[in-house]
Amino acid sequence: MRLGFLIALLSLSGFSIATAQESGNSSAKPDLTKDLFAYVNKNCLHCHGEKEGKADVRLHSYKDELSIVKGRKVWEHVVDMVEAGEMPPKDKPQPMASDTTAFLAAVKGVFLRADQNAKPDPGRVTVRRLNRTEYNNTIRDLVGVDFNAAEDFPSDDVGHGFDNIGDVLTLSPVLMERYLAAAEGIMKRAIVVEVPKSPTRWQGGQYLEPAGGNVPKQKWRPISAKDETAQFTGPLHTQYQNLPPGEYQFRVRTYATTEGKEPVKVVVLAVGKELAEPDPVDRGANIVGGTKAFRSFKILKEFTVDAREDKKAQNLELDFTMPQGMDRMAVGLLKAADGEPLQTLHVENFALTGPKDMRPATQLKLLRCSPEKPQAEQTREVLLRFASRAYRRPATTAEVDRLCQLAEAALASGEKWEGAMQFAMQAVLVSPKFLFRLELDDRPQAAESRALDEFQLASRLSYFIWSSMPDDELFRLALKGQLSANLEPQVRRMLKDPRSVALYKNFAVQWLQLGRLQMHSPDKTLFKDFNDSLRQDMLRETELFFLAIVQEDRSILDLINADFTYLNERLGNHYGILDDTGTTWATKKNRPNRPKLPREEFVRVQLADDQRGGLLTMASVLTVTSNPTRTSPVKRGRWVLEQILGTPPPPPPPDVPELKESAELKGTLRERMAQHMANPACANCHAKMDPIGFAFENFDAVGKYRWEEEKQKIDPAGTLPDGQSFAGPAELKKIIQSKKELFGRNLAEKMLTYGLGRGLEYYDRPTIQKIVGGLAADDYKFSRLVIEIAKSEPFRNRRGKDPAK
Repeated sequence: MRLGFLIALLSLSGFSIATAQESGNSSAKPDLTKDLFAYVNKNCLHCHGEKEGKADVRLHSYKDELSIVKGRKVWEHVVDMVEAGEMPPKDKPQPMASDTTAFLAAVKGVFLRADQNAKPDPGRVTVRRLNRTEYNNTIRDLVGVDFNAAEDFPSDDVGHGFDNIGDVLTLSPVLMERYLAAAEGIMKRAIVVEVPKSPTRWQGGQYLEPAGGNVPKQKWRPISAKDETAQFTGPLHTQYQNLPPGEYQFRVRTYATTEGKEPVKVVVLAVGKELAEPDPVDRGANIVGGTKAFRSFKILKEFTVDAREDKKAQNLELDFTMPQGMDRMAVGLLKAADGEPLQTLHVENFALTGPKDMRPATQLKLLRCSPEKPQAEQTREVLLRFASRAYRRPATTAEVDRLCQLAEAALASGEKWEGAMQFAMQAVLVSPKFLFRLELDDRPQAAESRALDEFQLASRLSYFIWSSMPDDELFRLALKGQLSANLEPQVRRMLKDPRSVALYKNFAVQWLQLGRLQMHSPDKTLFKDFNDSLRQDMLRETELFFLAIVQEDRSILDLINADFTYLNERLGNHYGILDDTGTTWATKKNRPNRPKLPREEFVRVQLADDQRGGLLTMASVLTVTSNPTRTSPVKRGRWVLEQILGTPPPPPPPDVPELKESAELKGTLRERMAQHMANPACANCHAKMDPIGFAFENFDAVGKYRWEEEKQKIDPAGTLPDGQSFAGPAELKKIIQSKKELFGRNLAEKMLTYGLGRGLEYYDRPTIQKIVGGLAADDYKFSRLVIEIAKSEPFRNRRGKDPAK
C-alpha cells in the first residue's frame, strides 16, 4: 500500500514518463482496445460510467488516444488510484494482476507518446479586459491618480482559481456605465480646467510653537536671549501637513527692539524629519535657543530687521522651492555679538502661500508639450503620448486623428484647451483598446504558433508581475525590438521593484485562498482576542513573508518552512513571541533581553524554534482553514493537498453528513474523526487528508498555539498513506518540503495559469515539465520560476484557431 501511494505521487509529479521509458521499449505500442478500453469496460464503468460517475469521475466518453491525452488529469488520477490498489474497490471483483499491469502500461504509453510527439502549442487566450485590480493599477501608472477608481465596479468572476481569466471576464451594461463614470471622475482629478488661487496658511504669533501656558496672550510674540526657556528664545515654528511640492512664498511680519546700533538679524528655516540635504548641525549654533528641537533643518535665507516699532513692522518675504521632506517652517533670531545690548524680535504672524502653480502634478505630466508649437501640434503631441501608453503600443495615425478631432470639437464648443484634453483622454479611458488587453492579430485563422510582438510581450510581462501596464523601460526595449533578448534581466529587475507586491496581493492571496479571511468570523465568545486589527496583522505577516521570498530571490521551498517571519507586538503576543530573536515566555529567562516588538510596525523576526515558520503555520492560513468554532483537520489537510501539493482528493459522496451533523459521534475531535472514518465511503479520502490536518491541531481555529483540547493533551502525530510518519507540524513540513518536485509542479501550474489568464490544457504538459526542470536546476529560486514562465512557449507565443482534430 505504501509503495503504491509513493508510485502514485511520483506519477502525478511527472515520473510516470520515466517509469514508462524504463519499463521497456517505448516503440512497442500496447493494444489500447484490449489492454485499456476493455479493462475500463470490465472494471470501471459500473461505478464511473455515464449514469453513476462516482467521485465525479466518468470514463465512458474516452474512446481513443487523443481523448485520453486531453483528459490527462483524470487519467493520471485513475493511474494513481489503480497503482495504490484503491481501485477497483475491495468489495468489487478484482482483475488479474497481469491485466492491471497491461492497463497501466497502456495509459502510460499514451502519455509517453503524447510527450514525445507533441508539437509546441501555445494555446489561445480569450481577449481579456482589465480586472478591477489591473484597472486601478493601470490608472495609477498611466494618469498618476492613485485611488480606488474601480471601487463601484461589479466584482470580477473567478475561473481556475483566479480573477484574471479571460473566459470569465465579461463586460456587462452596468460595468460599461461605471467605466464612463470612472473615466470622467479620473480626468477631473487629473486635469483642472479652472485653476484655483494659491491658498495662504496663516498662524498668529501667540499660537506658534514652542507652545505653553507661559506664552503671553498678545498680538506680538517676543523672543530674545534674555530667558533660556524655549518659549521665549525660539526659534518659533509651525507645522504644515501634506504640502504638495512646488514654489512657495513665506512671509513673517515682525519688528525688533534693541538699544544697540548693530543690525538685528534673523534666519528662516525649512524643517523636516526626513528633509533632503539638510544643513550640518553646527550651522544652527548661532541661532538663539539652538536647533535641538529639530532633527534636521535647512537655512533658506538670512534677513536684517530694520523696523523698531510695531507701527513700522515689516514683512520679510521669501520665495522658495519647497525642499523634499519639509513639514515645518521656522524663524530664529541670530545671536548678537559679544558685549552688544539685548536684542528682541517681535513676531506677529507667519504666512505661507503656495504652491504658486495650483495645477496638480498629474496635469503637468499629462499636458507636457513643446511650448513653442502651435496649439494643434501640442494637442497631437499630448494625445499621441497618452494614447500610446494607454493602448500599451504605439498609437496609429488614424487613432490619434480621431482623438484630435474630439479635442477640436470641444474647443469649438467653447471649452478651454485643458477641458478639451480632459474630454479626449476620457475617450481613451473608455476605449476597448484600453479596457481590454488586446493582442491584435493579422492572421486570426492561422493555427500555427508564432511569436507575440514586443509590445504584446511587454504587456503580458507587466500584468503578470505587476498587475499593471508596462513602464518606460519596457516600452523603450519593445520599441527597439530588444525586449525578447533582455527578458531574463527584465524579469529580475521587475521582481525587485516595489510593484512586485502585486504578485502577493493578486496571485498569492488567490492561490492561498486568503481572500476568505476578510469575511471569516470566528466565534467571539470562544476567541475573544480576535478582532479586525489582528485579522489585518495576519494578512500583513503573510504579505511581508511572501515578498521576502520574491525580492530576496529565495527558494520557493522556504514558503513551506522558513526560520523567519514578520511580526508586530499584537501578532507576536498571539504567537507568544516577545522580540525579534523569537524569544517566548518559556525561553525568556535563558535569553538576553531584547527590545520588545513594535506596537504597530512589523519587523523581521528570527524564529528560535520550528514551531512556526512558513505558510503552513501562519495564522492567516490556519484561520481560513478552520470553522468559526473549532479547527478542521479535514479543511487543513485538503488545503495542503490542493494548494501546496496539487493532489486534491475526490469530492465526498453526496450522502455523507458533515461531522457537526453527526450527533452520535463522541470524544475529542480526533476520536470523533476516527468514528467518522469508520464509514467505508469516508475512509479512503480521510486517510489522505486527516493525518495532515491533525499535524496542525496544536494551533486553534485562529492559529494560536495550545497544548490541550477538552483537557486532554493534543496528539499531532500521524502517518501518511505512503508510510512516512511525523510527530508534529515541524516534521510534517520537512516531509512536504522534501516533495519539492511535486510542490514546484503545482506552483508552476498555478502561476502559469495566472500568467496566461487561461486554464491549462493537455498540450501545456511539456511546458510544465520544462519549467519544473529549470526550477530544479537553479535550486528552486523564485526568480527562476518566473523567468521560466516568461520564457515559455505559451507565454511568448500565440496561435489562431484550434488545430484540426
